[in-house]
Amino acid sequence: MVEGIVVRILILHGPNLNLLGTREPAVYGTLTLGNIDHQLSQRAQQLGVSVDTFQTNHEGELLDRIHAARGNFEGILMNAGAFCHTSIALRDAISAVALPVVEVHLSNTAARETFRHHSYVAEVARGVVAGFGPLSYLLGLDGLVEIIRSQSGPGIEYVR
Repeated sequence: MVEGIVVRILILHGPNLNLLGTREPAVYGTLTLGNIDHQLSQRAQQLGVSVDTFQTNHEGELLDRIHAARGNFEGILMNAGAFCHTSIALRDAISAVALPVVEVHLSNTAARETFRHHSYVAEVARGVVAGFGPLSYLLGLDGLVEIIRSQSGPGIEYVR
């Protein structure tokens, strides 16, 4: 592999995901966000990429992280939670930074309440993975890395 930039993926977790493990376990499962982040770190190592995870309950903090990702990350894996259904600002921020984004959800949002059927984030994301519980994150990371690999040229390094 050519020496160069190590591929960095930003993983953003939105509102209420800090409550995973205890919040509606029948819908979201019993793993904590820490467990999911650990699984993501392990998968990233297998894929030869670096991940940086961040959780917030505040829309503005997600926007700030998306803006700061430009030039510092090669892609974003995002579970914006309920914000994906309400936030045009998140949609616009993703569009503005022009990085590949994969949206993930633990539950199958299409099989839930009607208000969860539309995602502003999905409109500008490269893909959406939903309904597989914590596996949604791992599948999303796999897909995002493949997107980045397919569009990257010389100078991108995958650390194995």
